[in-house]
Amino acid sequence: MEKAQIAFGDRVRIRSTEATEGLRIAGLTGIVQGRTTPSVTGVEVVGKSSKDLAISVRLEGQPQLWFAEELLEFVDHAAGTTVEIAGRKVIRDERGEWREVKPN
Repeated sequence: MEKAQIAFGDRVRIRSTEATEGLRIAGLTGIVQGRTTPSVTGVEVVGKSSKDLAISVRLEGQPQLWFAEELLEFVDHAAGTTVEIAGRKVIRDERGEWREVKPN
């Protein structure tokens, strides 16, 4: 079975490495905010990656940090998360699907 790819809105845990221990963030959990290509955007990435990919994770009390995917452990899909954009509201279910909520 293939490992699920970490996606926007997922809850993840920061793995313990020399880099994350040094930043005192190992073991913390946060929500994935986005993905980028570091070679194009020039973001500073915590950890080394085998891919040209960085994932932004919002950690309580921390500035925005970008991580190598290998440093992130999937926890869950953060079911119940809601997002409102341009008058549309969506809510996430336990499978990671986004469902539109129709106004009453």
